[in-house]
Amino acid sequence: MDFEEKTINKNYIFKGKILNLRRDDVLLPNGKTAIREMVEHSGGSAILCERDNKILLVKQFRYPYNQELYELPAGKLNPGEDPAVTAIRELEEEGGVRAERVVKMFDVYPTPAYTDEIIRIYRAEGITDTAIHLDEDEFLAGEWIEKDKLKSMINNGEIKDAKTLIALLAVL
Repeated sequence: MDFEEKTINKNYIFKGKILNLRRDDVLLPNGKTAIREMVEHSGGSAILCERDNKILLVKQFRYPYNQELYELPAGKLNPGEDPAVTAIRELEEEGGVRAERVVKMFDVYPTPAYTDEIIRIYRAEGITDTAIHLDEDEFLAGEWIEKDKLKSMINNGEIKDAKTLIALLAVL
């Protein structure tokens, strides 16, 4: 059976700086129609950086959850930007570390039910320390955390961010 849903109409409700919101009419495989609410997002890149048996995470306040979260350094893609370049840029901006090269680990679809966002996760190689240079509206702190401590943080529910959990579970 073919499960594909075909778009009949894309109906934009909101177009913003970070995302767009649509309410689309779709044709279902059984010939009936339905409504799909969709968040368009340019996607982003995250980067796992390891040295001396520690992994760099950043801790920042996330408004939707009203709490500080531990995350991999990450950021949204600029228009036309190579996701690997995004990962390298974000590692330096947020973590004060420059990667000579990155290796793609995998893509993550964080919420496939209502957004087209894809987060590309990379691993940093050939790292050197530089300086942190955050955007003017960005407030966070980097922390190198021992791998053993990360395991207990995951088990204790201290790390909740999906992209970070997936990347850590792949290497721990």
